[in-house]
Amino acid sequence: MAKKRMVMELGMGSSLRQQDYTRAACRAVEDALWHNSLSIADAFGLDRSAMIIEVEIGVQQPEKVDTDKVAAILPYGQGSVRAVHGGLDVPKPDGGVTVIANAAVVVYLNLEPAGAA
Repeated sequence: MAKKRMVMELGMGSSLRQQDYTRAACRAVEDALWHNSLSIADAFGLDRSAMIIEVEIGVQQPEKVDTDKVAAILPYGQGSVRAVHGGLDVPKPDGGVTVIANAAVVVYLNLEPAGAA
């Protein structure tokens, strides 16, 4: 079996007042997920739990993202989350920042290559 990339969805989320990197990350993943209703596993006769879901979150302070909390949003499949430097911290006039997170959600399936015996 070979891991094949099937779908990629992108999302953006923010924390306007609380400077909460995890909340912004969760909102970015929800934004990506709510753009679709994947039936790709069904199309190949697989259970949705067979989907391998890799999430990459871009924020200015990746160490402040609770990746387990973000992974808990995924409705099915085998999920993993990685936080990396990216996104934006937009300074506010009265101090603090608005946190903007970007998410890339990539779905893979393990499939037998065509013509394999």
